[in-house]
Amino acid sequence: MGAGILALLCLGGVGVFISFYDEATKIERSKPDVVADQFLRAYLVNRDDKEASLFTCKDGLDLSQLDAFRTDIQSREQRFTIGIRVDWTSLTVSTDAGRTTVSTDIRRTIADGSERTTDRWQFPMIDDDGWRVCGAAPVV
Repeated sequence: MGAGILALLCLGGVGVFISFYDEATKIERSKPDVVADQFLRAYLVNRDDKEASLFTCKDGLDLSQLDAFRTDIQSREQRFTIGIRVDWTSLTVSTDAGRTTVSTDIRRTIADGSERTTDRWQFPMIDDDGWRVCGAAPVV
């Protein structure tokens, strides 16, 4: 009987652990700015396409300009043997005619702090079982 009670307690503990783990690793897609932030971190900082794909739309995705931006960063790092840190300013959400866009300034800084450039970018978003990034384009 004691073994049965112990087994039930262990199973209950496993259930609680799984529940906490599931909540802690859940992908947050309830706000477009949060999704854009997570996407930028995955795509530009971690440079992990698999992780970034968790935050993108399935149809009509166009990241060609952001891909060229990232490739340029990687090329400069290799060519000049430097590290380039990427970050961004606060994210602004706007909705016009039913279209939601997130905008931010993306900053590239040489690791030693000697040079910094800033470019304004916008990210069209859709709400498809949570918000997702569907593209990226510099604001000209």
